[in-house]
Amino acid sequence: MATKVQSFMSSQPTAGEFPVTDLNGTLIVQVPTRLSVLEALGFKQTCQNLIAAEFPPKRLVIDFQNTNFMDSSGLGALVSNFKNAEEKAISFTLCNVTPQVMAVLNLTGLDQVFAIESLHHISCVEESNTADVRAVAARKLEALPQTHPSVTSWMKRLIDIVGSLVGLAITAVLFIPIAIAIKIDDPGPIFFCQTRCGWMGKRFGIWKFRSMCVDAEAKKSLVTNQAQGAFFKNDQDPRVTKVGRFLRRTSLDELPQFWNVLKGEMSLVGTRPPTPDEVERYEIPEWQRLDVRPGMTGEWQVNGRSTVRSFEDVIRLDLQYQKNWSLIYDLKLILKTIAILFNKNSGAV
Repeated sequence: MATKVQSFMSSQPTAGEFPVTDLNGTLIVQVPTRLSVLEALGFKQTCQNLIAAEFPPKRLVIDFQNTNFMDSSGLGALVSNFKNAEEKAISFTLCNVTPQVMAVLNLTGLDQVFAIESLHHISCVEESNTADVRAVAARKLEALPQTHPSVTSWMKRLIDIVGSLVGLAITAVLFIPIAIAIKIDDPGPIFFCQTRCGWMGKRFGIWKFRSMCVDAEAKKSLVTNQAQGAFFKNDQDPRVTKVGRFLRRTSLDELPQFWNVLKGEMSLVGTRPPTPDEVERYEIPEWQRLDVRPGMTGEWQVNGRSTVRSFEDVIRLDLQYQKNWSLIYDLKLILKTIAILFNKNSGAV
């Protein structure tokens, strides 16, 4: 085993090579100071090589003692390695987790999923104190990573708050006629809440006026997916009600999302909010789309969301938004959205 480990070791880790130490049969992978998309690719490959080795380790430890930045791509690589290790019945542990990394794990709830220990506990094989280590690290939480300028822009947040308050006022005015129409057409709940993934993959409940039959989620597997890749779309989805088609065509079904914007889970403008099952299919580069908050509108909305059929196009539009982002750019996308709001080809996501 020691001979195999040496092939992964070097004095300076590169995007595809990380130092690995063998400690009494436990392999410890050293993570660099940053774990973003470039490093994440190498990190995932290194762990995959170790897991797929002829004589895989019984325990794999990820050492974060030098890491002070981790974005959504790094998080995606970490989750992927964890799943691969689980499939091979390999124990997967994080050690020396810095406050910066712990802040990300805490945000996404992964601090309750991963085993987190100190290097001392690992060398002594004392796993009983994992909860204590996690508690100490949690008390030292630092500010979350600045994955994209839009995330820390106070002006963008101010626009979101003002816009969401105006939007909720409009929603209140239209609520009664929409609610009555939904109830008459298909008795059941007025609102529909679905789990989506926001910034850094944190899950939240996105709100909409219900446009489908009550048991739509249970019937999803019966509907043909007309899209390619990690998202779902069907133009003639039989689960959509008559009133629902009108709500979707006019985007009125999305009015309740102004509440998500007010809470800070979404923004007025951003990337398309994916479902958890979509995120589970992501490769490392695709996690980059989670570096910004999802939006009620964005590039995918103004570029004909009903005609988008390829997941690659979704990624391209989301990354295009991140690259071009500015407050002026956001305002332009909002104006474009208003201009095409009642376009019959605007369709629903």
